[in-house]
Amino acid sequence: MFLRLSRKMVRMRKSVLATTTVLFVLLSATIAYMIEPDTFTHWFNALYWVLTTMATVGYGDYFMKSIAGKIFTVFLYIFGIGLLSLIISKIVDSMGEYNRRRGAGKLKYVGQDHIIIINWSKKAHYAIDELFASHPEIDVVIIDQLEKHPYDHPQVHYVNGDPTKDETLLQAEISTARSAIIFADSRIDDASLVDGKSLLVASSVERLASHVHTTVEIMLENHIKNFHHVHVNEFVLSHDAISRLAVRSALNEGNNDVLAQLLNRQYGEDIYHVPTEPGWRTYGEAFQALLVEGATLISDRNDMTINRKLSEPMPAEAKLFVICDPETHIRLINKD
Repeated sequence: MFLRLSRKMVRMRKSVLATTTVLFVLLSATIAYMIEPDTFTHWFNALYWVLTTMATVGYGDYFMKSIAGKIFTVFLYIFGIGLLSLIISKIVDSMGEYNRRRGAGKLKYVGQDHIIIINWSKKAHYAIDELFASHPEIDVVIIDQLEKHPYDHPQVHYVNGDPTKDETLLQAEISTARSAIIFADSRIDDASLVDGKSLLVASSVERLASHVHTTVEIMLENHIKNFHHVHVNEFVLSHDAISRLAVRSALNEGNNDVLAQLLNRQYGEDIYHVPTEPGWRTYGEAFQALLVEGATLISDRNDMTINRKLSEPMPAEAKLFVICDPETHIRLINKD
């Protein structure tokens, strides 16, 4: 009978088991108080005794004196401690199941203002390293179809699924994301097929969350016009940047070191966006003011010719980018 009852309790749902445990503790405290009211003087003391008896076989500050009380204590040892052990094992199992589901990418991400990385590769790994170097507090969600979590980090969530499907993107909370980076699928050999899959993913992202900033790695330059059609924000040609860096390094010694600093936020100077100030009427005034602070103005959005039009008025909607170190950037954005 005892074994049959134990098997039934093991098969109980967690919510039913939790309710049963609470009722068992409350009922046991009431029975203990009814058996020896003089020993406990108050029902809460009986509740305290039941909990300590179940957890530690009691502290000795309260103990039953009567035969009925001692029989009830033995009952509490057998059933109460067993029930508590079962609860603890269920909690451990739940934690293990959570970790298994998290590692397998089966859990829905809960959060917002995160970065979504679609398609896992070495480039995606380096991208996450770079994100954490510049924004240590940010959350990242990886979408791929790997069997296990590819990047073990408390701020990195993994979603296992097809990124072209709505349910996968919704599981990654695409609607509340800050941006999405779609890397080329390295498991596909044909460059046209790679870009075709990336285009499908970009179309799904745009349809579900058009406000999310999207960056796509493209294999073939002649496919860019197709991505323009689905309103992708940024494009990165997969092999173009590497080829150009290699040529510049070969033709101009030291050129590559400068570019490497700008591409890597872990050391050296970097490119940052800075807010405009009302007193800056021309690009020249902005250039000089930023230079005094230790930053070099290089562009207004994608216009890098402003050093040749410093006397021209600066538009109210200007978006300025500078080269400086992280400390200077923090000082500029926090400037009153």
